[in-house]
Amino acid sequence: MAEQSATEAAADKLAAPAEEMINQWVEPLRQWVEQTFGLPLWGINLALLLLAVLLLHLIERVVLTRLAAHAEKSRNLWDDALVHGLRHPLSFWLYSMGGLLALGIIAGQFSLGEAEKYLGTARQIVTLLALAWALIRMVKRFEALRTMPPPGTNVNAMDATTASAISKLLRAVVVVLVGLAILQNLGVSLSGVLAFGGVGGIAVGFAARDLLANFFGALMIHLDRPFKVGDWIRSPDREIEGTVEDIGWRLTRIRTFDMRPLYVPNAIFTSISVENPSRMYNRRIFETVGLRYEDAAQIGPIVAAVREMLEGHDEIDQTRTQIVNFTTYGEHSLNFFVYVFTRTTDWVKYHAIKQDVLLKMHDIIREHDAQVALPGQRLHFADVLSFEGHNHEHDAEAEHAAASSDTQTRGSRRRSDSTAAATSSSAPVRRGDEASDTQETPDADSDA
Repeated sequence: MAEQSATEAAADKLAAPAEEMINQWVEPLRQWVEQTFGLPLWGINLALLLLAVLLLHLIERVVLTRLAAHAEKSRNLWDDALVHGLRHPLSFWLYSMGGLLALGIIAGQFSLGEAEKYLGTARQIVTLLALAWALIRMVKRFEALRTMPPPGTNVNAMDATTASAISKLLRAVVVVLVGLAILQNLGVSLSGVLAFGGVGGIAVGFAARDLLANFFGALMIHLDRPFKVGDWIRSPDREIEGTVEDIGWRLTRIRTFDMRPLYVPNAIFTSISVENPSRMYNRRIFETVGLRYEDAAQIGPIVAAVREMLEGHDEIDQTRTQIVNFTTYGEHSLNFFVYVFTRTTDWVKYHAIKQDVLLKMHDIIREHDAQVALPGQRLHFADVLSFEGHNHEHDAEAEHAAASSDTQTRGSRRRSDSTAAATSSSAPVRRGDEASDTQETPDADSDA
C-alpha cells in the first residue's frame, strides 16, 4: 500500500502542472458557455470533454496518417511498426479515458467518492491495456516486415519460423509484465504472487507435464530448426508426412498430401527421426534396365551411348556422381543401371526429367537393334535324340502292324473266294426259273 500511495503521489505531482494549464485555458470558455447557454458547470465540463476527445481523435488520425506516409518512404522498419502499433490502441485509449473522465465528472457532481477511487484505478488499467495492445501490434507488424521486407529496403528476409518464435516470446513477455502491473494496481502483492508461483510451480509442473513437454519441444524446434513453415517433412518412425503449416507452442499443424490437417504434439519431435526433403540439393534417378541375352554384343555400345547422353543432358547435375555400368547377368536379362542426380528438387519437374531420360534410353536401345528383356521361361530336355529315335521305332512298329493286317486281310479274302467256289460246284442244279437264269449267262457270254 505504501508503494501504491507513493506512485499515486508522483503521478499527482506530474499531473498538477497540466491541470493548472488546462484550467487557465478552459476557465474563460466555461464562463462564456455558462453565461450564453445557461448550462451547469458539470454539463459544461461534459460538453467540453466530448469536444476535446473528438478534436484529439481528429488530430491523432491526421498525424498518424502523415507519419505512415513518411514511414513508407524510409528504409527503417521500426517506424512502420510503431505507426501501425499506435493506430487503434491510441484511439481506444482516447475514448476510454474520455468516458472514464466523464464518469468522474458525474461522480463528483453526485458525490460518489468511492466511484472516483475506482475510476482512478480503471484509468491506470486502461492505460496499461492500451500500452500492451500497442506493443503486441508493433511486434506482430515487425514480424511481418522482417519475414517479407517491402521493396526498397536493404533488410534481408528473416526465416518465418525464427521470426514467429521471437514474436511469440516477446508478446508473452509483454502480457506477463502488463498482467503483473495490473495486479499491482488492483492491490495484489507481487511478492505473494511470486512466492505462490515458486511453491505452486512444482505442483503445476507435475499436473501439466505433457503441456510443458510440448512447450519445450516447440522451443527445441525453434532453436535447432530441423524444419520450418512451408517445409515438406516425413518421419520413418511414425506415419507423419506432409507440409508444415504452423509451429505452435503445443502443436505443429501439418497438411498431408491428401489435404487433411495433421496435428502433432511438439513433444513427439524430440523422440523421433524427421526427414526434411525440402532441404535436399538434388533428386536422384536410379534405374536398372535389362537387355535380352541375344543382345549381349550390343551391351557395351549401349552403355557408352547412354553415358554420353547423360553427360550432355542439361537437367542432369554434372558435379554429382554419375554411374552407368553393366552390372549383372540376370535370370532373364543382362542388366545395366543408371545412377545420376537432377539439378532440380521440384517433385513435378523431376518426374518430367526422369521421363525424358528413360525415353532417350529406350531410343538408344532401339538404335542398336536391341530390345528390353521380358520375363520368360525356356525348357531344356535332357535327351532329345533318344526321344526322337523312340518316335521312329514307334512309326516302324506301326507300319509293320499295318502290313501284317493287310496280309491277313488278303488271306481271308482268298479263303472266302475258294469256299464260295467249292460251294457252287457241289450245289444241285435248280429247276424252272432258277435253271433258266443260270443258263442265260453262258449264252450271253458266248454271244459276246
